[in-house]
Amino acid sequence: MTLSIVTPLIESLPLSDSKKTKIWLKMEASQPSGSFKIRGIGYACEWHAKNGAQRFISSSGGNAGLAVAYAGRKLNIPVIVIVPQTTSDRAKFLLELEGAEVVTKGNTWVEANQYAISLCTKDDAFIHPFDDPLLWHGHASMIDEVVSHGVIPDAVVLSVGGGGLLAGVDEGLRRNNLANTPIFVAETEGMASYKASLDAGKHIELEEVSGIATSLGAKKVCSRALDIAQERKVTAVTVTDTEAVEACLKFLDDHRVLVEPACGAALALLYGNKLPTSLYKNVLVIVCGGSTTTINTLQDFNG
Repeated sequence: MTLSIVTPLIESLPLSDSKKTKIWLKMEASQPSGSFKIRGIGYACEWHAKNGAQRFISSSGGNAGLAVAYAGRKLNIPVIVIVPQTTSDRAKFLLELEGAEVVTKGNTWVEANQYAISLCTKDDAFIHPFDDPLLWHGHASMIDEVVSHGVIPDAVVLSVGGGGLLAGVDEGLRRNNLANTPIFVAETEGMASYKASLDAGKHIELEEVSGIATSLGAKKVCSRALDIAQERKVTAVTVTDTEAVEACLKFLDDHRVLVEPACGAALALLYGNKLPTSLYKNVLVIVCGGSTTTINTLQDFNG
């Protein structure tokens, strides 16, 4: 059983025309849980189910938690999701709609995560939102699909929060003989833990994160994300919250798909002319998705 689906790979004619090169979109917003997360989390949940897990425990009120909830429903395994007090009512509603038990604990994800870990027994599987090789292996399948369609990217654009998507894309590129393909990663200014670590040359934990792109809100990226920057060219670029939201709205007009500001951060690198696209022939953008954003949320912020 595979819980993720093969998502569309389309050329963005508006972006390709404006950048004078081919811009390819991997439409992970089409996944059943609403984001790329179901690739790795689905793979991990299937692995744990085969190894006897009786319950899944997650610590995310966002896309990761929704992916765990979806996987649990499909595998007929109960799910408990611990969320911090900052989690929106819409996110809690969507988690409950998938059949998960939702428990609010702590003021931050870190506190919710610590509590989630404390609940785990030998019969439970704790599903980390981003720092797990099982997740990275599952996420890598999106690159397999791109290559199977005959598209060989010479640059990849994606958003980075905890670094799980980056780690998965890197693995997918490497196993398709694309170890030298550069990756451009986007963060919003209030969530830029990866850029802070790259600039410092060491693992940095931010004192706080802030802004609308809450899915990028890891105070510290996983260690694998830093290792990747030593193995291939990784360029970190920051955008403002406004640029991320405006990119979401432009993308909605161009492609009739609503994505969250965390995804908008990557799109803003293109809409905001922040990349040297003229150097590349096939630029792949991971449209990572996002389930909790509404058009009203974006319009209110932009209004």
